[in-house]
Amino acid sequence: MENKKRLGLALCGSYCTYEKLFQAAEKLAETYDLIPIMSENAAETDTRFGTATEHIKRLMLLSGHKVVTTIAEAEPLGPAQPMDALLIAPCTGNTLAKLSHGITDTAVTMAAKAHLRNGRPVIIALSTNDGLSGSAENIARLLNRKHFYFVPFRQDDPAKKPRSLQADFSLLEETVRAALQGRQLQPILKE
Repeated sequence: MENKKRLGLALCGSYCTYEKLFQAAEKLAETYDLIPIMSENAAETDTRFGTATEHIKRLMLLSGHKVVTTIAEAEPLGPAQPMDALLIAPCTGNTLAKLSHGITDTAVTMAAKAHLRNGRPVIIALSTNDGLSGSAENIARLLNRKHFYFVPFRQDDPAKKPRSLQADFSLLEETVRAALQGRQLQPILKE
C-alpha cells in the first residue's frame, strides 16, 4: 500500500446505492489505499439494504483500515494524515448542503474540511431525491468551487422520482483519476 495514493472513501446515507458503491470500491482498492469514513448516521443505521455493522465490516475488509466514524477521528485526515483525494459516495443532498455552506457536523464533513486545507480534490458522487429541486442550488455552488469535482450523474428514475439524481458509480475511478489531474470529467450530466 506504500506506493498507492491515499483515497478517502466517505459514505453518507442513500443506503440503496451501497451495493453499487461497494462493487466500484473493490476496483478502487486495487489502485488506491482506501481510507474509509462514514457519517455517524451511516455508521449506526440498519436498513433493508443491510446493517451498519455489515457495512462497517465490509469497508474494513476492503480497505484494511478502521472506519472513521466521528468528527474527532476525521480531523487528522487534513495536515496530520493527508489524503491525495476524498471521494464522498454516496453524497446525500443533506451532506451536499452542508459542504456548500461550510457546515461541519459529521465525520464526513469534517474529513472534507480537513482535506480541503491541503487544497486537494473532493469528489462528489451525488445521490439525492431533490437534486432538481432543493439541492440544485447547492450542486451549482459546488460545481463552481475550486477543488470540488462531480462524478457524472443522471436522473435515476424520471417517471417515479422526477427530481432525483444519482451518480454513475461505474465512473468513480475515472472521475477520481481526472480530479487528481485537476479536471472535471465530462459530460457531468449523463443520458
